[in-house]
Amino acid sequence: MKFAYLLINFLTIFFPIILSFDKRVQFFKSWKFIFPGLFITGLLFLLWDYIFTVYGVWSFNPEYIIGFYILNLPLEEILFFVTVPFACIFVYECLNFYVRKDLLQRFSAYISYVLIGLSVLMLFLFYDRVYTLITFGLLAAVLIVAEFVIKSSILSRFYLAYLVSLLPFYIVNGILTSIPIVMYNDAENMAFRVGTIPLEDHFYSMSMLLINILLFEYFRKKGKLTA
Repeated sequence: MKFAYLLINFLTIFFPIILSFDKRVQFFKSWKFIFPGLFITGLLFLLWDYIFTVYGVWSFNPEYIIGFYILNLPLEEILFFVTVPFACIFVYECLNFYVRKDLLQRFSAYISYVLIGLSVLMLFLFYDRVYTLITFGLLAAVLIVAEFVIKSSILSRFYLAYLVSLLPFYIVNGILTSIPIVMYNDAENMAFRVGTIPLEDHFYSMSMLLINILLFEYFRKKGKLTA
């Protein structure tokens, strides 16, 4: 089915867009603060995506994409870096509205320390695997900046949103990797999978979402100051 990946993108963003007009959350009012971060983060991750594709870290099954490419990347893959972050920021905002108590505030710093420590360990153990190296190197860098440089106050909220977003993550990535639509070269990762999903995908996604949410909060704060 040539439209399979395109359909996944459509379904990923369909409900967040429709529910954006809920009278309570009114997520649509925050759209203007999302897109600058999507653009910046998208450029970063699409650059790596392009390099990964060229060097065979992963590839795309031509049976499930429409065949329109930009710089060797299927259109659907480019859209993925818009639809998934948009949907996850929607989850983040809904949780902020409905879950008033900051449930992970006491544990946030410890979570960051564990993730940074894990990332450094993975860098030493799998320095020769491109996907693993980039994934954990990026995660360590982003968390160090968020925790120690800008000292972000939203990390605990982010961790909760990330945990909740794992449900759609397993659905979407499970489909992409089980059909498969996206095919991974296990010589460039740890060759350890959760079901059909490479373990690195969890942390690659975490970095992408954290950067998007940090930028979302930055542009929202900036927008309020200039209003």
